[in-house]
Amino acid sequence: MSGQRLIEAVHLKKYFAKESGFLKKQTQYVKAVDDVSFYIDKKETLGLVGESGCGKSTTGRTLIRLYQPTEGSILYDGVDISHLSTTELMPYRKKMQMIFQDPYASLNARMTVADIIGEPLEIHNLMQGKEKAERIRELLETVGLRASHASRYPHEFSGGQRQRIGIARALAVNPEFIICDEPISALDVSIQAQVVNMLEDLQEQLGLTYLFIAHDLSMVRHISNRVGVMYLGSLVEIADRNELYNHPAHPYTQALLSSIPIADPELTKQKQSIVLEGDVPSPLNPPTGCKFRTRCRYAQQRCAEETPQLVEISPGHCGACHML
Repeated sequence: MSGQRLIEAVHLKKYFAKESGFLKKQTQYVKAVDDVSFYIDKKETLGLVGESGCGKSTTGRTLIRLYQPTEGSILYDGVDISHLSTTELMPYRKKMQMIFQDPYASLNARMTVADIIGEPLEIHNLMQGKEKAERIRELLETVGLRASHASRYPHEFSGGQRQRIGIARALAVNPEFIICDEPISALDVSIQAQVVNMLEDLQEQLGLTYLFIAHDLSMVRHISNRVGVMYLGSLVEIADRNELYNHPAHPYTQALLSSIPIADPELTKQKQSIVLEGDVPSPLNPPTGCKFRTRCRYAQQRCAEETPQLVEISPGHCGACHML
């Protein structure tokens, strides 16, 4: 890690309008991302974990302006890109890329692999003709595929191979920052490690910066330098990976980490899992104060009245809880 910030979210919010009522005249807002702040240093990997629907993917997509932020700022290398026009944003599009969760849905079934990987090169007017063909061949080899695969279509490949094609497409324009949006969740366990190892090798070779979004807590610890935990659109804790996994401070983080399975049956018997009661509240109408209070065993009256802010507990370790 360089210690130099590449990208930073400052009080980032993304709300989606939902119309309801008679003639759909009532408008409610799904608070998918609600006042989130964090940074990622150059050549660093920040892991982002949390339950399904907590806003991880929306945070990533808003960060690279696939979604327009409702409020807040996005600083890329010190420049606020949150309100740039489409034209002004083009140079940053080349620097920021995304690897999607579903390697089949994210690839155009009517395009060959060569067309899929070569499309970013054409959009940014980087290469044409033989130079583009050579770049496509180079990218295929980089991700462990053969040059002969260029003329095939996505349906002719396995899930792991399709994800490699998606990775090659993301690398085509030589980006600095890549959002890995659950890139291994749709893959067989035997393939997941191969893809993660490849991402680590590419990071070392090309000096890439990652936001790694995933459900697999063990894999997140393996690949990340720091880890952030989200709950119902908010960031509740962020710390160095070892600090977070060894000394989780927020009650939600403690419950989340207690669910990690252990291979040893004897240790599993001794392990005490924290079972959260109740359901995740609706992002249309989140609880007042602390969003986690309706499922927290430590909740007090203050938790319903005041929203906890993310504060530093120890150097580099921040949590949002009134008990900390």
